[in-house]
Amino acid sequence: MAFLRKEKVFSKKWLIDYTLIIVGSFILASGFVLFITPYKIVPGGVYGISIVLHYILGTPVGLMALAFDIPLTLIGLKILGPRFGMKTVVGFVLTAFFNDGLTYLYGYSPLVHGDALLSAIFGGLFLGVGLGLIFKSKATSGGSDIIAMIISKYTRMPVGQLMIMVDSTIVLLGLIVFKDWKIPLYSLIVIFITGKVVDTILEGLNYDKVLFIISDKYEEISDKIIHDLNRGGTLFNGKGMYNKSEKQVIFTVVNRREVTILHEYIRRVDPHAFVTVLSSNEILGEGFKPLESKLTV
Repeated sequence: MAFLRKEKVFSKKWLIDYTLIIVGSFILASGFVLFITPYKIVPGGVYGISIVLHYILGTPVGLMALAFDIPLTLIGLKILGPRFGMKTVVGFVLTAFFNDGLTYLYGYSPLVHGDALLSAIFGGLFLGVGLGLIFKSKATSGGSDIIAMIISKYTRMPVGQLMIMVDSTIVLLGLIVFKDWKIPLYSLIVIFITGKVVDTILEGLNYDKVLFIISDKYEEISDKIIHDLNRGGTLFNGKGMYNKSEKQVIFTVVNRREVTILHEYIRRVDPHAFVTVLSSNEILGEGFKPLESKLTV
């Protein structure tokens, strides 16, 4: 059974996805050329290996990354099935092309001279934005991701943990080759920032809060949520673990400003209420981000 859905060529969704891949690949390559490669930072993945080989053998970074990506993708297709579509191939080919093209035009001089830390921070930012846009098109970054997926198939270990292990091994390779402790430290900064920025690109900046409210005044609180805050919610039947008494639990989602308003109202009507506030990564559905925005492929 195929893992991928076919898209209509030149449809609106197709054009948007490939625009994201082109822009994302350019930003990703810019991050390597302007900030990462000149300071020998090794941020895991095939580009981390390619940067090490560049300083050992003098090989182009993009071309070496492509030399790893192509066989890894073919192996992944054979072992894992059709998880890697044309968009993934276009993504890593464009990234390699932009990387070596920008290097040819700009050279190996860093954009920020004499400040490896600032370069690591902005390098992580560029890599995160570039990867985030590529992931948003439903493509993958290939490379070490595929290695982690293959190992996971035979070991049953989580892919996320294996990706960390693979990237950490590549970072250690940079330490062994360059014999400089600052390199893995800068590399970890890049990896951390990249991950955070990718999460932000995919999930967005979300200030919504999830509330669970247990109160004998649940009707008054429900009215406040519905009529004053213009929000919805759900009532659950609950039972206290200690005294086994029946309770009504309100589940609702509001923004940060509305949390303060609701807190103040609950404090007035029922000072003994039990309120749990959780930060949400993403809220989909009526009144928030449309569900279709995530399900359209």
